[in-house]
Parts: sequence; C-alpha cells; structure tokens
Amino acid sequence: MAQNIPVKSTKPTTRQVIMNTLNGLSIGIIVALVPSALLNQILKAILPVFPAASSVMALTSAAMVLLPAVSAVCVGMLAHFSPIQTTSLSLAAVMGAGNFKPGDNGFTVSGSGDVINIAITILIGYVIILLLGERLKAYTILLIPMIVLVVAGGIGTLTLGPVSKMTELLGLGIMQLTNLQPIVMGILLGIIFALLIVSPISSVGIAAAINIHGVAAGSANLGIVAASFALAIYGWRVNSVGTSVAHFLGSPKIQMANIMSRPKLMIPISINAGILGGIGALFNIQGTAMSAGFGFSGLIGPIAALDEMGTTVGSLLLVVILFFVLPIAMGLFSHYLFPHKWNFFDAANFQLNYS
Repeated sequence: MAQNIPVKSTKPTTRQVIMNTLNGLSIGIIVALVPSALLNQILKAILPVFPAASSVMALTSAAMVLLPAVSAVCVGMLAHFSPIQTTSLSLAAVMGAGNFKPGDNGFTVSGSGDVINIAITILIGYVIILLLGERLKAYTILLIPMIVLVVAGGIGTLTLGPVSKMTELLGLGIMQLTNLQPIVMGILLGIIFALLIVSPISSVGIAAAINIHGVAAGSANLGIVAASFALAIYGWRVNSVGTSVAHFLGSPKIQMANIMSRPKLMIPISINAGILGGIGALFNIQGTAMSAGFGFSGLIGPIAALDEMGTTVGSLLLVVILFFVLPIAMGLFSHYLFPHKWNFFDAANFQLNYS
C-alpha cells in the first residue's frame, strides 16, 4: 500500500527572487511602454487631420504612468503570489516609483517613475511577503497590504532621492563622452546604451535626465538598434515570431534577465552596438532624448533621424541602411561567428517564455 509522503514547500532561492523581479520588471516595461512607443509617433503625425487621435494618445500616456503597478503584478504572477500579496506589492511599487506626487488638490502623476527604484521597492516587498508567508493566517487580508505598503513603500520613498541622484550622475558621466572625438564617442555611446537597454536602468530615463541630443543621441539610438536586432536573431530558433519581433518593435529589455544572469552575452551585443554607433557618428546621424532611449521601437529612432536630416531620397536610403539593413547583417554575421564558430553561446540562452 502506497504511503502519502508530505511534500515540503521549498522557498525560492535568492537567485530565483532576483530573476523573478527582473523578469517581471522587463515584462511590465513592455506592456506599459510599448503602446506609446508604437503608436504615438504615428498619432502625432495624423493629429492635424484626425483630432480623435489625442484620445488614443491619452490612453497610451496613462499606460506609461502605470508601469510600477503593472511590473509588480507581473512579478507577483511569476512568484505565484496570492491576489492580496500581488496587489499589495503593486501599491508599494507605486510609492517607490516617484511618479505620483502629492499636491494641493490630491496627487499629480507624470512619467513612468524611476525604474531602478521600482525594482528595489518590489524586491523589498517580495522579501517581506516571503518572510511573512502564511504566518498571519486569517489576518492576512488586513495586515499584508498595510505592512508591505508601509515598510516596502516607505523604504522605497526613502531610497528614491539617492537612487535618482545616482542615475543622474551616471547620465552626466555618459554625457562627458560627447567631449571626445565624435567617432570614438559614437562607439562608446552605442555600447553604453546597448548595455543600458538590457539592464534595469531606464535608457529613456538616462537620455532624458542628461538631455542627450544631436550626434550623441543618434549614436546611442543606433547602439540600441544593433542590440535589438542582434538579440532577436540570436534567439529566433527558440522564441516565437511575435517574441522575436518584440525585440526591435518593442524593447530588447525583455532579455534583461537572460543577459544579467550570463554577463558574457554582453560581449557580442557590445561589439555590434559599438560598430553601428561609430558608423552613425561618421554619417552625422542625430536624434533626441526620446529617440536615444527607445531605439527602433515605434520607428522613433529612424523618424527622429529623418527629422534632423530632412526627408530626401538620399537621407531615406541612409536611414534604411543604418537602422534596418546593417543591424540585421551584423546580427546574422555575429550569429554565425559566436555560436557556430566559437561556441560562445547557445540559442537557449535567449529563450523567453511568457506563458
């Protein structure tokens, strides 16, 4: 007769907690920011002849400010938290984001918040929920929201200032690269922004904080474009068509957890980004703070470059080559070298599963 052996519930490891947080944050960024990235440039263009487009833009803007809550919900789902635990985590994340500010007539909200501090706040709330577990029993519904909000959210509001300052200083350091010779600066900015886009740090936030523009923005943007297409190509065998396309029409930040758990994967990405960033500086490709941080998403980068150069046959051809043909060619070539010739990585290293 078979015996029923009780199965012990195992607590997640530190690595699992961190990976769940990073994965949830990356999914939240895609869900909250991609609608705006994909639609707003088109909607702005048709606004003079289609005023109703402003209503759609209001929807996408509202989605952006909900990034903290959406990210926390994604983390809660990956962690298999209960609805009470997940929504409590969302409340704390909103407090730590810093985009909700008290005013004379209630709260005002703007932006998507500080991504790094959102991650810190969610991580603290995650740990609190794990520590409390089932200990509160019938009082869970009363105490979990209060404890997670006050402790995790409270700590998040305290760390917001220093973390934001750190982000700003990082941005100022990056901007100093513009004092270098343009091509060298283009290479470095291409690499830096390619690494930013696959890290918890918001590339858009950095670009906006330092008001990066001109050739610096163009090179930074092309670095992200190179990373986007390369990552899509590296993982296309193990990811669906929609997931692969999301790397460049959405954001390569969906690979954040994979890259951060295997830092060596940054090497081929950096090489592609540096080359394309340097070429962009050579051809005087320019952009704005928004284009620098988004890359190819919503065609923001190519449109910004065309706006600066003027829409001619020559400029259009140059943009197509630099923003589409060349990054794909470089991605295919590096995909031939690194995994097939040098066994440096495997397609499974870039696998994403959002089921």
